[in-house]
Amino acid sequence: MTITAAMVLYAIIWFMVLFICLPINLTTQEEAGKVIPGTPASAPENGDLRKKIRLVTLISFVIWILTFTIIVSGIFQISDFDFFGILD
Repeated sequence: MTITAAMVLYAIIWFMVLFICLPINLTTQEEAGKVIPGTPASAPENGDLRKKIRLVTLISFVIWILTFTIIVSGIFQISDFDFFGILD
């Protein structure tokens, strides 16, 4: 795996985990009862982005290390997933 491929893999994993973690513990302005004029009621009251970004980075790094290790070690080959015999 090249350095560029490793960075792209990490970026993909990071964004996937970010989109999963964004709605966790989210309180909307409507639920809090404080809708700021000019914003939708569904806008978050306090997103805690710093906390979420730290959490996403930690989770993504663990997932990336596991994925990187599996890819580099060669535990699975592309031929292991050739269920229909297309690669023969």
